[in-house]
Amino acid sequence: MATSSHRRRQPRRRPGILMSVIAVAGVALIVSLVVAFRPGSGNGGDDAKARAGAGTVVEEQSGGSSPSGTTPSPSTPVSPTPSPSGSPSPSPARTSPSAKPSPGPASAAPARPQAAGGSGSVAATGSGDAPLAGRIEPGRTYRGVATSYDVGNGDGACTFGPTGDTMTAAMNTADYETSRACGAYVRVSAGGAAITVRITNECPAPCAPGQLDLSQQAFAKLAPLVKGRIPISWSLVSPAVDGNVSVRYKTGSSQYWCGIQVLGHRNPVARLEVRAGGAWTRLPRAEYNYFLSEQGGGCGGSIRITDIYGEQLVVDGLPVKANVVQPTGVQFRQR
Repeated sequence: MATSSHRRRQPRRRPGILMSVIAVAGVALIVSLVVAFRPGSGNGGDDAKARAGAGTVVEEQSGGSSPSGTTPSPSTPVSPTPSPSGSPSPSPARTSPSAKPSPGPASAAPARPQAAGGSGSVAATGSGDAPLAGRIEPGRTYRGVATSYDVGNGDGACTFGPTGDTMTAAMNTADYETSRACGAYVRVSAGGAAITVRITNECPAPCAPGQLDLSQQAFAKLAPLVKGRIPISWSLVSPAVDGNVSVRYKTGSSQYWCGIQVLGHRNPVARLEVRAGGAWTRLPRAEYNYFLSEQGGGCGGSIRITDIYGEQLVVDGLPVKANVVQPTGVQFRQR
């Protein structure tokens, strides 16, 4: 009986169990439907990745360090690698770190001497818009070789004209620098001997950077001419000179076109300007060492001459007289 009674009670519990299962399944179905139709739940993996990516960007933008395995922010500053600067040829050896002269104070300018045929004045500094010295800089020693040539009447590419001065030299094309070296004085040393020469000519290829083609007379003071070629060192100097600066207008010059040349200058001339329209106008320098006013501006007016140290000479009252050397009353200071 106990067994029979037990068997009869079991069927009565089956409907309760079935209803429980149905209820649980219904709840599960509702939950799954809610999850399925929740906004943004269509691609759970991509959403996780998107949230991780946004977090990474925010961290990088806020200046935090990148998480492990991520690429650092491209905005992270990187120390630049210094780029080497090449030395011009010839390779100079600096005599001292502070050897390059700088323009002196205005109070150091000499008194204004009066010119014969024109007036002049001296200013201490140039307009300073660019380095005044070219490849040949004050206070530096250069090395190269010296050769020799027959200077003839002393004239050369600088077109200074015939001269009896034989202590001259031709500068290689690289250092000649389209006539920038014209009129420069350089001290040349070789084998314990030394001479000072003035650059009046250009030595084209095969003359190499650093090479000086000396007059035969100058070369002979350093070594016998039969040697032909000797190693030298040389540097720019500012020697004592006789007389003042002169100015010459080129043949064919007029009020409509003119070429202006500076003669007898102690220091290399860096630039020449003319007064035109109430302002100073810088003139380009030709390879034959004349400064050209192609449109005639400033021809016959005031002239301002600047040397490589920044000192300026202002010359007034020189008329346009073609191929006539006109003296002034001014000269650059000795350095």
